[in-house]
Amino acid sequence: MATYTEIIFEQVNPEQSDLLIALLSEQGFTGFEENENSLHAFIPADAFNSEMLKQLAGEWQLSWSSKTIEETNWNQLWESSFQPVQVDDFVAIRADFHAPVASVMHELVITPKMSFGTGHHATTFLMIRHMRAISWQHTHVLDFGTGTGVLAILAHRLGAETVKGIDNDSWSIENAQENLVRNNAGSVQIELADVVTGEALYDIILANINKHIILDQLQKLKQALKPGGQLLVSGLLLADEADINMAAAIHGLQPTARSEKDNWLCISFS
Repeated sequence: MATYTEIIFEQVNPEQSDLLIALLSEQGFTGFEENENSLHAFIPADAFNSEMLKQLAGEWQLSWSSKTIEETNWNQLWESSFQPVQVDDFVAIRADFHAPVASVMHELVITPKMSFGTGHHATTFLMIRHMRAISWQHTHVLDFGTGTGVLAILAHRLGAETVKGIDNDSWSIENAQENLVRNNAGSVQIELADVVTGEALYDIILANINKHIILDQLQKLKQALKPGGQLLVSGLLLADEADINMAAAIHGLQPTARSEKDNWLCISFS
């Protein structure tokens, strides 16, 4: 059975928490739980680098502790802390043990596991809000870094002709497939991969990951985008905007819309 390391940062403010999530997500951390004055970060035990964390904590003058959690206990912890998420009157994301939300256009019911993208994070909120303004009929969609599959499921629900989600984490793939079935989105294709594969071109590419991966994969994402297509990216801090826009311009992409929430940013390129 897989085990995970939980890192608890004490006395962190919301801005520090946002920055830590952005940094740690680039170091293999796959789940986060934010409380009033603390941040809990989760990583597979065999991927945990204590020296990196000691250096980071020293630079930021942070106090932290760690403990090991078995996979089953991790699931119980995550499920117990998962709260329904509502994006305006457009989308609600909840677990099956929560009461239905009748005041939204689309309700997604997921099994809350460690996969990034359960909707608690501001970037998922921003992605979903941007998705509301897109015309999805007859589109071919790629969800790059699909996590729980929430965005892929929503694209399917909104009328996309085909949807493919890829992720490099086997846990996320398993969870996404489970959520597809739960939401009657079985036609969505899910693939375990690090990069965009195949020669298919997409009208819309969704990438809610982090700055490092987006910059690293931007050329391949652009190559997979149809002329006139849309690339919607998030997992970015406000401070990342100039770097992302500059890299996008090099690949012939121009920003067409942006939004922000707390310290987080979402940009649409075409």
